[in-house]
Amino acid sequence: MKKNIALVTGGFSGEAVISYKTAVTIDNNLDRNLFNVYKIDINPQGWFYESADGNKTEIDKNDFSVILNGSKIKFDAVFIGMHGTPGEDGKLQGYFDTLKIPYTGCDATTSALTFNKRYAVAVAGMAGINVSRSVLLMKEDFSGTDEIKATLKFPVFVKPNNGGSSIGMSKVNNPSDELDAAIEKAFKEDDQVLVEEMITGREFTVGVFKTKGNIIVLPLTEVKAHVEKKFFDFEAKYQGKSDEKTPADVDDVVADKIRDAARKIYQAFNCRGVIRIDFIYNEEAGKPYMLEINSIPGQSEASIVPQQVRVMGWSLKEFYTKLVEEVL
Repeated sequence: MKKNIALVTGGFSGEAVISYKTAVTIDNNLDRNLFNVYKIDINPQGWFYESADGNKTEIDKNDFSVILNGSKIKFDAVFIGMHGTPGEDGKLQGYFDTLKIPYTGCDATTSALTFNKRYAVAVAGMAGINVSRSVLLMKEDFSGTDEIKATLKFPVFVKPNNGGSSIGMSKVNNPSDELDAAIEKAFKEDDQVLVEEMITGREFTVGVFKTKGNIIVLPLTEVKAHVEKKFFDFEAKYQGKSDEKTPADVDDVVADKIRDAARKIYQAFNCRGVIRIDFIYNEEAGKPYMLEINSIPGQSEASIVPQQVRVMGWSLKEFYTKLVEEVL
């Protein structure tokens, strides 16, 4: 008998536009021989099941069900295809935990932890993972940039502490000319801002997932933003302003260090499902440095994890079936 799967997308942040692209890819590749798929759009206007013809039916949030043709549909599992809040920061995960509905991806605690960049690098550092030095700014008591200038070496990255897709992020080379504007930009997206020393080196990103107790590291991707971009920002990620090579052209020694760090991070954060971890490999130190953990990595046609899955030799249909079967 087919399982009823809710594909949850949308969200309350600027990342919703990426969520809808992610949902299209997942929807197109969930195996209809195994699953009945119901796309659920959660947005500021409400929670709705959206049928193929565009009709919307409101979700009963008391038990996460929907009435269709006079029958009540309940779900065996949820496939979370939502970036940003409330799908990536633990809020939806806690809701589904309360209802005892299994879902793809990390649990509420891990999702909340990895969504907060400062907490994530702190935990990673305690677990022995190399991370950059950083300073956290709180909007309510921000009194200036003296601590940043005294503590960190420039250039630095200034970014909202909670969120993804590089929204609100800036690279600052000169604290006198650029720092104040970068902090103001980031505070427009979040009440907490992380200022982080730039680690020089090659940038790699890699998907990691678990199936049947085995942690599998997908093929590495090397990312290079186009010359006109200062870093791997929103345009570079989603609007073709970067070059991505999968699999990365990298020595086995370097690749093994990154893969080992990726497995260690997956275990240290008690991750589930597929995540994506961004690294900088500093050749002078001979070490990979963790930048961020993405607990719900993008699955759009422009996204990296689908590229890596295909290079590994799997179809997306096989991959998504593994993710769903893991929670069932």
